Amino acid sequence: MYESGDLRKGLKIEIDGEPFVIVQFNFVKPGKGHSLYKCKLKNMLTGVQFDKTFRSSEKFNEANLEELEMEYLYSEDDNYCFMNTSTYEQEFLPENQIEESKKFLKENTVCNVLMFEEKPIGISLPNFVNLNIVETDPWVKGDTAAGSTKPATLETGYVVQVPPFIEKEELVRIDTRTGEYVERVKK
Repeated sequence: MYESGDLRKGLKIEIDGEPFVIVQFNFVKPGKGHSLYKCKLKNMLTGVQFDKTFRSSEKFNEANLEELEMEYLYSEDDNYCFMNTSTYEQEFLPENQIEESKKFLKENTVCNVLMFEEKPIGISLPNFVNLNIVETDPWVKGDTAAGSTKPATLETGYVVQVPPFIEKEELVRIDTRTGEYVERVKK
């Protein structure tokens, strides 16, 4: 059980039988009366965001969430198939629950799938993934301007800015939290 004083950004709570995550949080102490907790909540099932104010005396249930290690297998139409690495059971997630993660998701990627009441509702990728570059402009000799970058298309279709010396078919490490190039990886 959580109390209003436990509220913070990123906390997952259950309201009316549905899981919510706190996206923004603000504590307000008016001159008179009770303290107020102004939150922006995101429904983890539908993705809908809304503002809600709580009083200092309110209590909340912890969202009944579980993370399972699963391997991404393939996508079919707008559904993504994941396999539980311990039981080999397969679960499908619709594209709207994958959100931004699909830019870095390639077959056989192991990630954590968030489950609510034994149903998958979202995924969290590893912090870094290695992806091949399928298209980029060739390096022009003498182009050594400090801080210069060029666009490169990854095998997932995501376009990232890379240093000019990176060539087509190279393997690069991408930070999934920021979507930025980190380093070149030897094959």
